[in-house]
Amino acid sequence: METKLVLLLTTYNWPEALELVLMSIKNQTVLPYQVIVADDGSTEETRRLIQTYQENFPVPLIHIWHEDKGFRRSAILNLAISKTTADYIVQIDGDCIIDKNFIKNHKNSLEKKTYLFGSRVSIKADFLSELFNKKIVSFSYFSKGIKKRNRTIYMPFLGSILYRKNNELSKKLRGCNLSYWRSDFIEINGYNEDMTGWGREDSELITRMMNKGVQGKRLKFQAILYHIWHKESSKSNLNINHEIQEKAKKENLISCKNGINKYLND
Repeated sequence: METKLVLLLTTYNWPEALELVLMSIKNQTVLPYQVIVADDGSTEETRRLIQTYQENFPVPLIHIWHEDKGFRRSAILNLAISKTTADYIVQIDGDCIIDKNFIKNHKNSLEKKTYLFGSRVSIKADFLSELFNKKIVSFSYFSKGIKKRNRTIYMPFLGSILYRKNNELSKKLRGCNLSYWRSDFIEINGYNEDMTGWGREDSELITRMMNKGVQGKRLKFQAILYHIWHKESSKSNLNINHEIQEKAKKENLISCKNGINKYLND
């Protein structure tokens, strides 16, 4: 039976960026089973944009929203994942334009008890006006307006040879290019909702997943995405979130108390 793969993306009040992401999803060589927009409390403008795209989107496009009570990315991701029956989650952010082979690369790299993570190419701040005016969703090594352009090199076969599974938390882990089995996610009770505000929620999740025996594999020369520049989020809760992650690491924690189970029991 074919693995059902869902593309999950988070968003908050940036419909201009979200539209480019949705356009890039429509261009995929291999489509996901469904796309879920996990909306951390955006206003009506984002809802209207999603409704417009739902009319002719090639796969089910689902909008999961909760009230804006500050940065609650962990909570909206848990809620969104509770609403899908897909086997596998590919996770990006709503400011990340994906290469046409992005889903194909994640899907071709699936392994049991393994999570996958990739890097990102950066779109420069001074290119944003042209990016949005022309609605650019296709890039290459020679494209203007990007940096870290070596990450645009596409050689998936070489990447599969060079990058093997490991059981160490990589400093290159980014939640905007991450995938994992839904069953592994449920077993550790998902994201820890005690972590509010920006920072460490993805690495804390993966720390517990690795404590459960799930290994990581880096996707190099494939699964390319392009991160649209924006001002940094507030890091006021970073120290608190860091301590939660350190506790999971030191105590070899597998589960969290404040996780996805509250939605699964609804």
